[in-house]
Amino acid sequence: MNRCILIPAAWLLDQLAGDPEWFPHPVRLIGSVISRGEDSLRRAGQSEISQFISGAGLSAGVVVLTYYATKQIIGTARDRSPAVGDSLELLLAWTSLAARNLEQEAASVVQALDFANLPLARLRLARIVGRDTDSLETDEICRGLIETLAESASDGIVAPLFYMALGGVPLAMAYKAINTLDSMIGHTGERYFYFGKAAARLDDLANFLPARLTALGFILAASLLKEAHPQDAWKTWRRDGAKHKSPNAGQPESAIAGALHVRLGGDNVYGGELIRAQRMGEEYPAPSLPKAKIAIRLVSAVTLLALGCGTLVACLQSRQPQGAAR
Repeated sequence: MNRCILIPAAWLLDQLAGDPEWFPHPVRLIGSVISRGEDSLRRAGQSEISQFISGAGLSAGVVVLTYYATKQIIGTARDRSPAVGDSLELLLAWTSLAARNLEQEAASVVQALDFANLPLARLRLARIVGRDTDSLETDEICRGLIETLAESASDGIVAPLFYMALGGVPLAMAYKAINTLDSMIGHTGERYFYFGKAAARLDDLANFLPARLTALGFILAASLLKEAHPQDAWKTWRRDGAKHKSPNAGQPESAIAGALHVRLGGDNVYGGELIRAQRMGEEYPAPSLPKAKIAIRLVSAVTLLALGCGTLVACLQSRQPQGAAR
C-alpha cells in the first residue's frame, strides 16, 4: 500500500479502534520472543562481558527478525492477494500507533480527578506510569500524567510515524521491537545492568531524533492553543532538555513544561526506592488539573502535526524514481 494512504489510514483506524485488549498485538509476540531468548542466553555465573554480548546478540536478533519477518509476511500475503496484503499491512501499521489509547488513559485519570476521587486517579495513573502512585496527591498525579503524556507522545506516536514514513511498516515494527527490548531488559538494576545495556543504548539511538521532533511539535502545538506558551516552551526546552537522566525523555518533557508553565521532574518512587531527578521549568508552579487537560490537547495537536509531516514525507518519497526504496 502506498504510504501516502497507509499512514493516514492507520491513524484513522487507531482513532476508531484504539488498542483493544482482545486483539493479538504484535508487541506481545515480540515480548514472548525476548523472554524466550533471555531464558536461552542467560546463564548463572556469567561474566559481565558475557552478559553484555548475550544481551547485545538478543537485541540485534530480535530487531532484525522483527523487520524481516514483517516484510516477509506482508510480501507473502500480497503475493497471494493484493487486498489481503494491504489489509495486513494496515493492521500492522495500526498496532504501531498508540494515540487514541494514550489520550483515553489520560482522560480517565482527569475524569477521576474531576470527581475528586484520588484513589481511582492513582489506580488509573498506575496503568501508564512506572512510578509508585499509591500516595500521590493531586499535583503529583498531574505531574506524572503530563510527564508520561510528553514521553509517550514521542515513543508511542511521533517515533512510529517517523519510522513508518521513512521505511514503511517493517521499520516501524523494528522500532517497536527496540522499544519493547528497552522496557523489558533495558534497566539499570543489577540483573540487567550488563545484559540490557545494548538494548538501552539502542533505544536511546532510535529515539534521538523523534524525541527532539516531539519537542519541536509541542512548541508548534503551543502556538495553536491560546492557553499555551510557545516561546517559553522553546526557552525551557533549550535550557532544561538535558537535565533528565534519559538523553531523550527530557526533550519533550521540558518543552511541555514551558508550554504549560508547570514544574516537572523531581523525586519519584519506583518499587519503594526513592529516585531523585532535576527539575524542569523550576520557575513555574506545580502542575494542576486544568494544566493536565491542556496537556492532552497539546498531545492531540502534536499527533496531527506528526501525521501531516509523516504523510508529506511519505508522499515525497513515493515520487522518487522507480527503483528507489519504497
